[in-house]
Amino acid sequence: MLLAPLLFLAQAAAPSQLELVETMPVETSLDHADVRDAHVVWLEMIAGARKSIDLAHFYASNHDGGRLEPVIAALEGAAARGVAVRFLAEEKFYKTYPETLDRLGKVPGIAVRRFDVARAFGGVLHSKSLVVDGREVFVGSQNFDWRSLEHIVELGLRIEAPRSAEAFAAIFECDWKIAGGVPLADALAPLRGLPAPVDSIEGATIETRFSPLSGVPSEAWWDLPELVERIDSAKRTLKLQLLTYKMVGRDKEYFAELENALRRAAARGVSVRLLVADWGKRKGIVEGLQALEPLENVEVRFITIPAHSSGHIPFGRVLHAKTLTVDGERLWLGTSNWERDYFHQSRNASLFVDGGSIPARVDALHDELWASSYATAVDPAAKYVAPKYGE
Repeated sequence: MLLAPLLFLAQAAAPSQLELVETMPVETSLDHADVRDAHVVWLEMIAGARKSIDLAHFYASNHDGGRLEPVIAALEGAAARGVAVRFLAEEKFYKTYPETLDRLGKVPGIAVRRFDVARAFGGVLHSKSLVVDGREVFVGSQNFDWRSLEHIVELGLRIEAPRSAEAFAAIFECDWKIAGGVPLADALAPLRGLPAPVDSIEGATIETRFSPLSGVPSEAWWDLPELVERIDSAKRTLKLQLLTYKMVGRDKEYFAELENALRRAAARGVSVRLLVADWGKRKGIVEGLQALEPLENVEVRFITIPAHSSGHIPFGRVLHAKTLTVDGERLWLGTSNWERDYFHQSRNASLFVDGGSIPARVDALHDELWASSYATAVDPAAKYVAPKYGE
């Protein structure tokens, strides 16, 4: 149920928390002792739930003996003690990964809905969030996937702050209604007129935003303009890491907003460093990366995560985090890859953190990965062959 809109306007600061959370692939040197792992944080959040747990994810994929199994068991345990659990998943991926959703859907106290986002907005449910008791949120690049908890480079934020929690709860409620057959306009109606959520936490300002524009109450809630503003604010450095960076879509339409902003920054002397997964060596993506590399003040590097000792893991061993730091002082952390569909047609979420210790820590993580043996410079003249990454 939608929380009282007055929370957005509350003047008194509630107790709050902001924590950077990671997944780093096992059998690499990338783990950080000062940054807790997502599977640990998820279990802690679920254990602390008293009334409700709402999860929105692209899909759910479990594996015997993996780190996701205890999380699923914890959700089942939460339902058994009376916590209302809801899981919203993308309709398109259900046929690929039905088992875990079917398992959860059979548990008393757990409701599962599949959201056909193509009908609502044109894209997919790509957001990845966990909301506990309407007060605490986890959002990040981690899918509800055993690989995302042990074999993929991922970053997320755990946040306990009133306006951000209210926003995620409200957007979840909107999407849950649409998935249940409520028209988009009616589902969004309770949000119309509400200001975009802003919190202050531990010396940082947190702005919560979403995509697509058609799925938020006003443009003030849309993350793309905020992202462009932060790029345009850069004075010294922009450090970006993504699974994919693709500015030309399947329809050949050019996605100008973000790339033009990066080019403007480079032209005024800002150092732009872009890390992307080596899956981007495939045709249709690599050409755009190779076009960036020769630009003055722009550097692009591929990240390659070595195979696990057990052999090839489909759709694993990859950079999947989605962050941008600006001058080491401002941070975007979201669920979108940088392609047009993610911002204009798909459901995604973003947190913008200005000030405090988190932006500097993410900036340092970028520097570490940039200088690591896993990184190689993109060669504008090379003929690349994409690595095997699927089944």
